[in-house]
Amino acid sequence: MRKPPAFALPSILALALAAAPCAAFAETFAFSADRVTSSMVEGKERTVLEGRARVKSGTLSIEADRIELSGKDFSLLECTGSVRAVDDEEGLRIETAHLLYDRKRKFSHMDGSTVIEDLRNRVVLKARWVDNDGSSRVMVAEVSVRILKDDLSCRSEYAIYRRDEKVLELTGAPVAYKDGDEYRATRIVINTDTEDVRLEGAVQGTLTTGSGGGGAEGSAEGGAAPAAPGTTAPDGGGSQ
Repeated sequence: MRKPPAFALPSILALALAAAPCAAFAETFAFSADRVTSSMVEGKERTVLEGRARVKSGTLSIEADRIELSGKDFSLLECTGSVRAVDDEEGLRIETAHLLYDRKRKFSHMDGSTVIEDLRNRVVLKARWVDNDGSSRVMVAEVSVRILKDDLSCRSEYAIYRRDEKVLELTGAPVAYKDGDEYRATRIVINTDTEDVRLEGAVQGTLTTGSGGGGAEGSAEGGAAPAAPGTTAPDGGGSQ
């Protein structure tokens, strides 16, 4: 029997076909775009959305220049070009260059310049590489990591952000800035709710007199003692 070839669908027709809930998911799944190309070869089904591509899966909405849907019940999404995602239930806003999303596992991977706004905890995370496990609400970020939270800003090369516990763990030359004070250590742990800072290993600090700082506790563990107040901060120490 001849296998059906790939074909193009008008975006309105594709949206109508996709709007019906899939058996594997209790959520409604819909998509639209300027141009939609689908291949229905058994075992290799995929649909490519191009030009103002949009997908809505439950409370998650995604916009991108190109979105490819594949897998059983279109459970896998690959989005490229000016990707923007909003999850109203989770309180997340995402901007990235490239997004991979598994709807069944609620797991996403982002690479390229990425900005994630956690509206629930008022935290902004920036990095070049981020994995987000929607089931456990744990994010892992790598490369040029930046964290912003009210008067607190941090940078590192690696971070684990536990949203439910409101705990941020920074390693890889981590630095935290709060109320004009600067903290450096091998590992920095931050409570994003209270903004308390815990320093572990090779602790160093620069405190600004009269800043009202002192919200950090240190554990040198063989490292350097905290720097005395008034120590000059490195050039560019306040950059974000």
